[in-house]
Amino acid sequence: MIACIDVDYRQAADGEPTVAIAACVVLQSWLASEAVAEVVHRIDSVPVYVPGEFYRRELPCVLAVLEQVVQRIHLVVVDGYVVLDEAGTLGLGGHLHAALGGDVAVVGVAKSPFRGNEAAIEVVRGEGKRPLYVTALGVEPAVAAEDLRRMHGRFRLPTMLKRVDRLCRDA
Repeated sequence: MIACIDVDYRQAADGEPTVAIAACVVLQSWLASEAVAEVVHRIDSVPVYVPGEFYRRELPCVLAVLEQVVQRIHLVVVDGYVVLDEAGTLGLGGHLHAALGGDVAVVGVAKSPFRGNEAAIEVVRGEGKRPLYVTALGVEPAVAAEDLRRMHGRFRLPTMLKRVDRLCRDA
């Protein structure tokens, strides 16, 4: 099973901690047009964002929603990067791969380029001209890029990645 995960943040009022909504859609395969399961999880008291350390804020949210998934997951798709450069500097997905003991493949799908990241593979989907940027650990990045290209949906973002994003925003 494949888990696609996204996190949305809600700025709390005056002095209250930020809240996160993490969502996960579980897919039978890369080609799935519908989820096997959907999970939405609220995380209270999320730390503030520190530039250059995005993963410290997001990783606990991703792990919290994964703990709610009952299906056995062999691959996780995150919104962002797995590696940040050819040297292998870890992004959110890389830290997730390590947190999962290296036993679960992680694919990062980013909507914007990360400066100097030659490790990212550009994938243009549908009728669009703007690429998505794919990085991965536990699976060959070129294979992950092709799997993303084949995902269900006519547009730049595959149907299931749009779905997990919507779950976060609507919760």
